[in-house]
Amino acid sequence: MRASGKVLLTQRVKISRGEIHSIDERCKQCRLCIELCPKEVLQESEKVNEKGYHPPEAVEEPEKGKSCVACGLCEVICPEYAIWVEEKKENASTEGDQRERRF
Repeated sequence: MRASGKVLLTQRVKISRGEIHSIDERCKQCRLCIELCPKEVLQESEKVNEKGYHPPEAVEEPEKGKSCVACGLCEVICPEYAIWVEEKKENASTEGDQRERRF
């Protein structure tokens, strides 16, 4: 639909949310996942694995726009296959509030 030469977006867009998992003992602290995360959700943790490296941890701050969107870039870029993302399943009570956003 067009109005005044502009396209009107009338569809709802589902925004995915992800849950980040890692195998800390595989991490070699290359920082690729941290540096390339588009939402800046990952950071080095304080804990140290048995090799002496600081694995990544997820720090989400939705009020600042830092929420995992399950893009999967971290798992694709990790040379050690130490990190992966699963899409969160929304429960029925929050589904209407968080699942869809109008533009």
